[in-house]
Amino acid sequence: MDSSSLALLYPAIAVVAFLYSVVGHAGASGYIAVMALAGLAPGDIRPAALVLNVLVASLATWQFHRAGHFRWRLFWPFAVLSIPAAYIGGALPISAEVFKTLVGAVLLLSAIRFLTQTSDRDRTSPPALPVALAAGAALGLLAGITGTGGGIFLTPLMLFAGWGKTKETAAVSAPFILVNSISGLLGFLRTGAPLPTFVWGLAAVAVVAGLVGSYLGSRRFPVRTVRLTLAFVLAIAGAKLLLRF
Repeated sequence: MDSSSLALLYPAIAVVAFLYSVVGHAGASGYIAVMALAGLAPGDIRPAALVLNVLVASLATWQFHRAGHFRWRLFWPFAVLSIPAAYIGGALPISAEVFKTLVGAVLLLSAIRFLTQTSDRDRTSPPALPVALAAGAALGLLAGITGTGGGIFLTPLMLFAGWGKTKETAAVSAPFILVNSISGLLGFLRTGAPLPTFVWGLAAVAVVAGLVGSYLGSRRFPVRTVRLTLAFVLAIAGAKLLLRF
């Protein structure tokens, strides 16, 4: 990839990192989309997206925790089985095309729902432990199949089921994405393949944008703004899965 094309990629990565971090996400689906459109080699895109995901998810985890939105009891049941399930999903010798079509359609429908429902429920309650464990395993499997951190599926599920308020859900999704992305990145590094050299420039841009976005999302933006941003993020992710880029 030539330097001029790479330079055009920087602002796109910054926009993705900002928008996703506002809602406690890290941006994997967006990074993959813009890097594919920029013409990067397929073998470089996934490890680059994982590096960016780990960095931005770390920032979002920190910011939402500092703002007092994180709940350990709400997080760990989803996370504990998601990591091995994500590994299994990434290793399954099946075509992911049908899954991606179905999931993409669900994400687009979720985006439409968030456009029409921009406020939190009056009452929320965490799921029963078996339900959370099963949901975490299923979402981890989906994360492995689709090559994302899984938060793009966890957030709408938690909000639609009434398991948490918007910012609490973001505070759970960020570390959920973080642990799954670290697992995926470690799996890549174990192959002995090098990380693409261009990733560090993109990482610097993503860190700055993710820091600003996660700060605003956790402390400054009202719930309505966060939910509308989430609708936009889900629409991007759904389009990415349906259009296969």
